[in-house]
Amino acid sequence: MKPAILIACCLLPVALLFAGCYTFKDIGSIPKEVKTFRVNYIENRARYINPQLSPQLTDKLRQKITGQTRLTGVQSDDAHYDISGQITGYNVTTSGISNQTAATQRLTVTVHINFRNNLDQSKNFEADVSRNFDYSASLTLTQAEAQLTETIVKQVVDEIFNRIFSNW
Repeated sequence: MKPAILIACCLLPVALLFAGCYTFKDIGSIPKEVKTFRVNYIENRARYINPQLSPQLTDKLRQKITGQTRLTGVQSDDAHYDISGQITGYNVTTSGISNQTAATQRLTVTVHINFRNNLDQSKNFEADVSRNFDYSASLTLTQAEAQLTETIVKQVVDEIFNRIFSNW
């Protein structure tokens, strides 16, 4: 057997072993006294409204926090972490031109997040989360939304989660 193949065969299991042992999640920084969270309905305040986006963002954020932390979701005002937000931007612009016509459109989604830590007010913050999503200019916005909604929700929820729990 060639030496390069032999080395690769030996290093691959070791690399896979270490990859399985390490995680990039930094959610161990949640203080022990924090036990509950509440995600309020994320309202749509943008000029253009995608009626599916607000309920999906709210639901997926609740699911992600429940699934990836030890916190319990509650609907009361005394939740330790209280999260609210508004979709403030939902805009389409041309991002690529080919033969003097638009080839690519860009949908930009912006969500303003309010995070309240009811146990430590110094940790409260507000932040804007903004993501761009490109799609073919041959599609209408409705067609693009049908293709992009799942991706939009996943990426925006991941960004919000990271801002709150990983200090990114």
